[in-house]
Amino acid sequence: MSRAPTLPPAILFDLDDTLITAHLHPREAWHRAIDGLPERPERLDVPGAASAIHEAARWFWSDPDRHREGRLDIHTTRRRIVSRGLSALGVEDDGYVTRLSAHFSAMRTAETALYPDAVDTLVALAGRGVRLGLITNGSAAEQRAKIERFDLARHFVHVQVEGEMGFGKPEEQAYAHALSALGTTAADTWIVGDNLDWEVVVPQRLGFHAIWRDPVGKGMPAGHPAKPDRIITRLAELLEE
Repeated sequence: MSRAPTLPPAILFDLDDTLITAHLHPREAWHRAIDGLPERPERLDVPGAASAIHEAARWFWSDPDRHREGRLDIHTTRRRIVSRGLSALGVEDDGYVTRLSAHFSAMRTAETALYPDAVDTLVALAGRGVRLGLITNGSAAEQRAKIERFDLARHFVHVQVEGEMGFGKPEEQAYAHALSALGTTAADTWIVGDNLDWEVVVPQRLGFHAIWRDPVGKGMPAGHPAKPDRIITRLAELLEE
């Protein structure tokens, strides 16, 4: 049996793909969304369309400024991404773009779920005296809906949503505000999340102990400069030496 670790005074958690499943296999999800929508443009190739939309999404989210603007209005952003992806295939159909975007959003909402060990891990950490914070990017409506759906707020001393605050990761203000709310310092705080830039690179520069959440065990991306202090696949590993 693994020994109990020496835990810090506080831990900051990300939400999407850290505590809840959300966006792990986007290309496959687009394939299912296109295939599951009864009406689509004539001769539209489902795998090809899924790949084109996936590439359009990769392009969109690759730019930090587009990323910040886009995640605060995810439904408009999805329509833009679908339109760009299908346009690359010569498909111009605003009605279909709107229907597919809405269908994808509904499908992803229905499929979002808590990781099996999420609540037990949060309860165990709080039971050992760790002050817990939740810091998530995205719009107030979208992120609060997830937090309320899974009754997560009760586990945290502080819940911070980008769309409510006007700032988010990787802005230094976001981390500083969370630390102030928790009454701790970066040196006494772990941060846990799936984004190597937001939960490893920037936090380490600020003095956090940064733990990368790799939920499917894919390993570090080739060539990425991040060097997490620890990598976990299961959240329960936080309770193990």
